Amino acid sequence: MHILVSNDDGYLAEGLVCLVEHLQQIARVTVVAPQNDRSGASNSLTLDRPLLPETTENGFITINGTPTDCVHIAITALLKDDPPDIIVSGINRGPNLGDDILYSGTVAAATEGRFLGLPAIAVSLGSFEAKYFSTAARLIVKIVEKLQVEPLDSDTILNINVPDVEFEQLESVQVTRLGKRHKAEPAVEAVDPRNRKVYWLGPVGNEADAGPGTDFYAVNHNQASITPIKIDLTNYEVQDQLNQWLKTL
Repeated sequence: MHILVSNDDGYLAEGLVCLVEHLQQIARVTVVAPQNDRSGASNSLTLDRPLLPETTENGFITINGTPTDCVHIAITALLKDDPPDIIVSGINRGPNLGDDILYSGTVAAATEGRFLGLPAIAVSLGSFEAKYFSTAARLIVKIVEKLQVEPLDSDTILNINVPDVEFEQLESVQVTRLGKRHKAEPAVEAVDPRNRKVYWLGPVGNEADAGPGTDFYAVNHNQASITPIKIDLTNYEVQDQLNQWLKTL
């Protein structure tokens, strides 16, 4: 099995290295990851300059672009004669729960793999302190082995969040839905050394919809969360209402 691994924390990230070490026990692994931390890059592509792949001493390929750039170039160029069987993105330092997935470069790397025809997994550790990357890595090995035997529907992306605890402390693995956050905190105003007004983006909102069945609830209760997602943002429930609304336009 040939696995493509990417992330948004950069090619030197501890979570990426841990994931690769575990996946190499069951497969051949190619790493194509951003040169720098590109957290929050979402599905952005770099269109205003060329991108330069470079191979590092440990054999990882690094690109001066976004997570989506990395997966796109890997599948359509670097690995076109040796295509991977699956894309695994992570392990992200910190969770990607609920609304987070709209901004996450970790999830975006998996999404790009799915767009280009590959099964895709995004995996995040549920704490920014991030002590137990190996817990998430061990779980991903089991899930990848399961997917080899029983593949899921072709349009499914698995967004996986794992509590930052020892593997033996995991209560269970739960299939979940995306929860929701309150709106983000206001931007923080500051003044730079040249006396220009600048802004830092405020923190993400607190949990709003985080009850049983959500990804928030699972991680908060030492359960690994697996949320199947697909990229079809159509609001089907509103189509009939919108048709009626347009008649009076």
